[in-house]
Formats: sequence, structure tokens, C-alpha cells
Amino acid sequence: MKKKLLILSAVCLLTVNAFTQKLNNLPKLSDSALVEMVQRQTFQYFWDFAHPVSGMARERSNVAYDYGDEVVTTGGTGFGIMAMIVAADRKWLPRDTIAVRLLKMVRFLSKANSYHGVFPHWLNGSTGVTIPFSRKDDGADLVETSYLFQGLLCARQYFNAPNKVETEIRNRINWLWNDIEWNWFTKDGQTILYWHWSPNNGWAMNFPIRGFNECLITYVLAASGTRYPVSADVYHQGWVQSDFFKNGKQFYGITLPLGFDGGGPLFFSQYSFLGLDPRGLKDRYANYWEQNQNHTLINHAYCVQNPKQYKDYGPNCWGLTACDTYDGYNAFSPTNDNGTIAPTAALSAFPYTPEYSMKALRFFYDSLGNKLWGPYGFKDAFNLSKNWYASSYLAIDEGPIVVMIENYRTGLLWKLFMSCKEVQNGLQKLGFESPWFNKKND
Repeated sequence: MKKKLLILSAVCLLTVNAFTQKLNNLPKLSDSALVEMVQRQTFQYFWDFAHPVSGMARERSNVAYDYGDEVVTTGGTGFGIMAMIVAADRKWLPRDTIAVRLLKMVRFLSKANSYHGVFPHWLNGSTGVTIPFSRKDDGADLVETSYLFQGLLCARQYFNAPNKVETEIRNRINWLWNDIEWNWFTKDGQTILYWHWSPNNGWAMNFPIRGFNECLITYVLAASGTRYPVSADVYHQGWVQSDFFKNGKQFYGITLPLGFDGGGPLFFSQYSFLGLDPRGLKDRYANYWEQNQNHTLINHAYCVQNPKQYKDYGPNCWGLTACDTYDGYNAFSPTNDNGTIAPTAALSAFPYTPEYSMKALRFFYDSLGNKLWGPYGFKDAFNLSKNWYASSYLAIDEGPIVVMIENYRTGLLWKLFMSCKEVQNGLQKLGFESPWFNKKND
């Protein structure tokens, strides 16, 4: 009897192991097919999981940090709009279907709360009323609004047909764009931009935006504003005046022109550059292709060296950025590492390090399988040393995967954003050089 039970236990164990192996394995795909599938499935976060009333992107997929079902994110929606453009261009969905959704979104934004033309970080997706991000952060968020308009300007350029829907999309985006009072956020004419303002709390958040970090796009758009732009002095005497702007040191034999030692989290080289094309982009401070590529290479080199000996860190498993982790949320980098890898970090770096990003993609898909893969692509993060996998998806991590892979493949979003005459004028005002200045606008 005992022997029979042992045999049955062994059979059951083999069956469970076979089932687990099957569960963790995904269909075999070529590199090109895998890249396409990752983009397409990640896009579904912004399509299937969008708020049903507004069409805006939800902050995250899971219940956490007291986020309710109605919370939508302005910056994440900007990233999602860019992903929707990719979906239209790749014909994952009909162009007119996506245009109708986008029109719903811009109509909603036209009636939603804003402050001197600037939107809050969070809105109620049904009513358009501000949901406070924190007790005093209950008004305008200039950086999140910049991410939103990076996407909206790309949409204005892409949806250029003379039909009724696309014409209204363009008109409404222009109305929203023209209403942004960028100069208000210099706080009574200072030569720097401030991140927040609230009708209840004024400037109490007191957060001047200094570089180098994820906010370069804010200064570019502020200089590009149609009715209420800022002067070049705000960039040169504000953004660049900090202890963490210029660097010039070497890390792992790689020179880092700007930013924190080790480069900081990888979203610094991604969020502003979803639309802003770093290829050939230069000003008196840096070559931004060199900056972003070297930032990525340093992050990769750190993970390969793996000084803290985390499980499976190496050429196939790398990428430190802001993400969920086993004890909350954190912004990871070579100087702040607990063993948590976020797929968005390496995948949104495809333009800068395509070979290294492809190795990471294959590892995430082939080795981690369904432990990491789900209905909206790769889940937010994992920590193999802790045997922990996120169950969550975050809009600000999902969007850059779709957009930056597309920029690697076709440069689509770079082309659209850099074709905006306002953006070109703003960049030139700030002293930038770009190959796009010599190209005819679409």
C-alpha cells in the first residue's frame, strides 16, 4: 500500500511538473514576430482597459495605494495616445475606430478641470474632476501635462484627414494647446518652471523643475507654447542650474555627459524622448543621443557586473527604472538596486541598445513565460532573488514599450512630433540643433 502511494505521488508530481512547464512556456516566435506581438498586446492596456466614459488611461491595473476605479492619469494617457497612433499605423485596428476613441478623449479633456490650461496628475474618468495626487497636490501638474501634450501633438500631426472626426480632433487639440499658460508656472516671472500650482494651496508644493531628469520635454514644450511661452532664459538659468545637471564622469568606462552618477533610472532617457528625437539633437550642454545611449549602456553594464549578486542579473536580464516592487514602488538605478527588474526599462531602450534589448526580451518571454506575461504584455516587474512577480500593469511603464519599440522600427512618433512647427521653433529658441530643422514639415 505504501509503495502504491509512493508511485501515485510520483505520477502526480510528474503531472504537476509537466503542467507547470506547459503553463510557463509560450508559443515559439521569431524575433520580429515577438517584437510585433509585444507591441500589440501591450497596446491593449490603453484600448481594452481604458476608462469606459472618457477613454483615458487608468493609472494602474491593480487596486493599490487607495486608487479607485475612476482614477485616470494624464501623463499615462499621453503615452497611450502615442500607442494608439502605432495601432492605427500598423492596422491593428481601423484608423477610423481609433479616431473616434481619440475624439471622445479630447472632448472629455475640453471639459475636464484644468488650471491655467494645465491638467492635474489624476482626473476622475467619468466626471473630469481633479482627484488629488497628494493632500496639497490637488491642482496643475506641469510635467504630466507635458507628457499628455507630447502625445496630443503627435495625434494632431497623424490624424490629418479632412473628414469631420479628424478635423475636430485637430481643432480641439489646438484649442487645448493654445490655452496652456506655460509662463504662469515661472511663479511671478522667475527664470525657472515650477511643477505644481493649486487654487487651494497656491505654490505650496514649491517644486522647481531642474535637470537632468525626465522633465526636458516640459521645457521644450514651454518654449514652444503658442500664446504663453517662456523665454530661453528659463531653460538656461533654471533647468540647467542644478548640482545634478552636468556630470562628465565615466562609469564602467562609459562617459555620462549629464545627470546623476550612474545615470539614474532609465525612464530619464525615455519619457521625454517618446516624441523628442534624440538622433542628432544637440545643444551647448550635450549630444542627447550620446547621453541617452550611454545612460542605457551604464545601466546594462551595472546589471552585467551584478555587484550585489542578484539572481540571474546579466546580459539577458537587465534594466533598472521606476516600477512596482515586492514592498511597494521605487525608482531603481545602479545607486538604488534591490534586485527588481522592470521589463519596460530594457524594452523602451530598443532605439539605444537594440541587441541588448532583444536579449532581454527573449529572456523575459522564453525563460519567464507566463509568470511574467499576461493580457497586456509583460507585467510591471519581477525580482528573481525574492521569487516575486508583479501582478500589476502601469500606464507609464506600458506606453513607452509600444512607442520606443516603434521609434526603433520606423521612427514614427519621432517623425510626427518633430514635424510640429511649434516644437521646432521652441527647440531653436533654446539653442538646439537637429536634422529635423532642415526637413519640410508634413
